Amino acid sequence: MSIYPAFRALAVALVLSSMSVALSACNRDEGWHATDVTSISPDLKFSMTRAADSREVTAADYRGKVALLYFGYTFCPDVCPTTLANVAEILKGLGKEANKVRVLFVTVDPDRDTPKVLNQYTDAFAPQVDGLVGTADELAALARRYRIAYSVKPNNEPSRYEVSHSPAIYVFGKEGKARLLIGNLGVGKPDLKGIEADLHRLIGDSGQSGWLGWLQGMV
Repeated sequence: MSIYPAFRALAVALVLSSMSVALSACNRDEGWHATDVTSISPDLKFSMTRAADSREVTAADYRGKVALLYFGYTFCPDVCPTTLANVAEILKGLGKEANKVRVLFVTVDPDRDTPKVLNQYTDAFAPQVDGLVGTADELAALARRYRIAYSVKPNNEPSRYEVSHSPAIYVFGKEGKARLLIGNLGVGKPDLKGIEADLHRLIGDSGQSGWLGWLQGMV
């Protein structure tokens, strides 16, 4: 029996392994404006109800789109509306490419953020923003997956109803892989043009191709 196929597979595997190390080093110096979390954070995975059509959706429904995952609530007085307004500005800067992006706004306050309330809220910012509502377990599981902290302390007195949440935004590539982490777009003067450039790059990213893809196909 010829050992050539096995030898070829081993040789290609060794080349790919070496290239993986080299590419990882390159990726750290690619000049992203947001924090690169490639191969560090988990893939996009969830199951929730979309406010716009009351349909149960999962990560699979957003394949082929660059997805931004953000946790917040509609009664938020400052950080959430400022964050979404800045996201809307970024989407505006992308022009027609904005249609290749979806913003997943997950409410951490589902008792007050009914699908109707949530949909009206997200519609005020951009058509690419989808409000998502989950059960307590679905919300907790998704927040835990991405290490997002949140708390809700209900109170019959609206002024004493307390909600807190992490301001971070996770960005996923078109295949659902975690790529970037945006710290906070709700305070200060964030680099909106820098984030716009990051999204533009991800929109144009078609994955590994050319001779690298050919080598992978040889294994």
